[in-house]
Amino acid sequence: MAEQLTQAEAANRLMRLAREIARHDRLYHDRDEPEISDAQYDALVRENAELEARFPHLVRPNSPSRRLGAAPSGPLAKVQHARAMLSLENAFSQDEVGEFAARVRRFLNLPADAHVAMTAEPKIDGLSCSLRYEGGELVLAATRGDGTVGEDVTANVRTIADIPQRIDGAPQVLEVRGEVYMSKEDFAALNERQEAAGGKIFANPRNAAAGSLRQKDASITAARPIRFLAHGWGELSEPLAGSQFEAIRRIEALGLPVTDLLVRCDDLTAMLAHYRAIEKARADLPFDIDGVVYKVDRLDWQERLGQVARAPRWGLAHKFPAEKAETTLEAIHIQVGRTGKLTPVGRLKPVGVGGVIVANVTLHNRDEIQRLGLRIGDRVRIQRAGDVIPQVVENLTRDEARAPYAFPDHCPECGSEAVSEEGEVDVRCTGGLICPAQRFERLRHFVSRGALDIEGLGEKTIAEFITLGWLHSPADIFRLHRHRGELLERDGWKEKSVDNLLAAIEAKREPEGPRLLFALGIRHIGIVTARDLLKCFATVEALREAATGQDAQAELSGVEGVGPVVAEALVDFFHEPHNREVLDDLLSEVRPKAFVSEARQTQWTGKTIVFTGSLEMMSRDEAKAQAERLGARAAGSVSAKTDLVVAGPGAGSRSSKAEEFGVRVIGEEEWARIVAQAG
Repeated sequence: MAEQLTQAEAANRLMRLAREIARHDRLYHDRDEPEISDAQYDALVRENAELEARFPHLVRPNSPSRRLGAAPSGPLAKVQHARAMLSLENAFSQDEVGEFAARVRRFLNLPADAHVAMTAEPKIDGLSCSLRYEGGELVLAATRGDGTVGEDVTANVRTIADIPQRIDGAPQVLEVRGEVYMSKEDFAALNERQEAAGGKIFANPRNAAAGSLRQKDASITAARPIRFLAHGWGELSEPLAGSQFEAIRRIEALGLPVTDLLVRCDDLTAMLAHYRAIEKARADLPFDIDGVVYKVDRLDWQERLGQVARAPRWGLAHKFPAEKAETTLEAIHIQVGRTGKLTPVGRLKPVGVGGVIVANVTLHNRDEIQRLGLRIGDRVRIQRAGDVIPQVVENLTRDEARAPYAFPDHCPECGSEAVSEEGEVDVRCTGGLICPAQRFERLRHFVSRGALDIEGLGEKTIAEFITLGWLHSPADIFRLHRHRGELLERDGWKEKSVDNLLAAIEAKREPEGPRLLFALGIRHIGIVTARDLLKCFATVEALREAATGQDAQAELSGVEGVGPVVAEALVDFFHEPHNREVLDDLLSEVRPKAFVSEARQTQWTGKTIVFTGSLEMMSRDEAKAQAERLGARAAGSVSAKTDLVVAGPGAGSRSSKAEEFGVRVIGEEEWARIVAQAG
C-alpha cells in the first residue's frame, strides 16, 4: 500500500494513523477496553512503519513509532520508572525472525557463522508490571503506562499471592518485571460470578487482569484471582547473572514465578522449532499467549545493542498469525450489558480454530451486522487473533436469497424500547430502572457518593442483596429493614454493622431533589443538569409532568443549561411506563425536598420569561439572574407556556412567535421598571 501513495497522501495517512493508534493505545493501556484485536492493531502499526520507512522526512513528532503505550490518566498515583519499560518489535513470519537474527550479527559485527544464543519463551497476554525491592522488601509496584510514567499499584500488588513481600539474597535494589495475568479457568469463573451479581462482564482474561489490578480499592483486587509471571528486570544495584537465561533462573530462585517454557536456543532453527512447539501447546496452556519472545542471551551484547525509539534491538516478539475457519451462523442472540447496550452475539456451528472449539462470536453492533449482510444460516469465515473473542471477518453467502436479520427494537430482558441516539451505533435499552440486566449498575449508581451517598451499600453488599432477591429497584433499598433478622444470620454481618447500614438508609428518606434525579441514572443527566432542571421545575414530580406533556421537547430544551439531547433523554425515560411505575414506587418510600432557590416571592414567581434580541441595557446573563431573583424561570425559547417575552433590537422570529401564542411582549425599559418595582 505504501508504494501506491503520493507524498501528500502519505502525509495525510500518517496523520490519521497517529490519531487512530493513539486512541487504541488509550483504550488498551489506560482504560482496559480494547475495541480491536491485537492483529488489527499490529496491522495499523506496521502500516505506519512502512510509510515512515518510505517517507522518512514525513515522520511526525507524535508518531506511534516514538511512543510506548499511553500516558496514564486514571485515579491512581503516577510513578516515574527508574529505567524505561520498553516494548518489543513484532515479527509475523520466519523471514522476519531470520532478518532480526541477521541484524543482531551485523550490529555486533559478528561473522555469519558466529554463535548467537537466544532465549525463547511464551508472550503472555497480560498487563506489564514492575516490582521494586529495596533491601529485600517490596516498596513499589507500577504499571507500564507510557513506558516512562506508570501508575502506582503497590497496595493492589500486595494482594497477589504469587508475589513475595520480602525476598532473601537479592541485590540491594532489584526491579523485577513481568506480566499480571488471569488464568483461563479463573477468568471463566470470575465472569460467571460477575454475571450472577449483575456486574461487569470482561471480554478476555487480559482485560479482567488489567481491570482488577488498576482498582482504587485494593480489596477488590484481593477478591480477584490474578497472578504474576516474571520475564525481565529494570534497575539493579548489581548484575543478576551474565546471561538472560541465568538471570531469569536467578529471579526464580529468589521466589518469583517464571515460565517453565523458557529455553535457550543455539540457532535460528531451534528458535523456530520452539515457536512451533509453543504454538501447538497454546490451547492447553492455563493462560492466554499471543506469540513467542526471543532475546539475545548474552547480557553484554544486549548492552551493546541498546535500543531504537521505543524498542530494544536485542529482543523480538514473534506473533502468532490470526487463526481462521469457516462455519455456519445458526442464531443471533442479544445480550444486554450493565449500561443497557444491546450487543449481538453469533451462535455458530462449533468449529475448531487453532486447537480451540469456537461456538460463539461477537458481532459488535447493529451496524456491523448490516455491513457484513449477516442473516441466520449464512456461511461465515471467523478469525481468532490474540486470544480475544473470535469475530466474523467475511460473509461467504451474502449473495444468497435469505430473509434479512431484524435487529430488535425492544429489550429482550425487560421489553422496554431499545433505541440509538442520533450519530451513535449502539442500541440501548430505555428501561434502566427495571431492566434486570442493568440492575446492579443502576443500584450501584443510585447509592454512590454523587447521588444518594448511602454509606455501607458498596458493590459487594449490593451484589449480595440482589442474589438474595432483596433488591430489584431503588425503592427496595428503603425496605431492607424488613430483612434485618435474616441479615443478622448471614456471615460477616453483626448487629452493629446491620444497624449502621439501616440507619444510613433511613437518613436518606428526605434526599435533595437534584441528588435523587441524578441517582435515577437518566442518560445525560449529571448532577449539574439535575440542579438546572429542578431550579426550573422545583420537584421531580413537576419535571415528570413537563416531560410527558404535549410540548415536552420544546419546554425542556428551553431550560437554561439543557439542550435538545438532554430533553430527548428525559422524554424517552418518562415515556416508558415501567420507569414511571418504578419512580412512583420510590416516591412512596422517600420524600425529596423541593428545590429551594434564593428567589423572592413576587407576582412573577413560577412564571416563564424569554429574553430575545440584542439586549442593550444589560447582559443576557444579568437579565436571567434578575428573572430568577423574582422567582421566574428564564427559558431559551418561546412556547405556549411562556408568560412574558422581553425583546431587544433584532428580536425577529421569537417576537413573532410570542404574538402567535398571544404572549405579552415588552422592551428592556419596561423590564427594568418591573425589576425596580419588585425591589
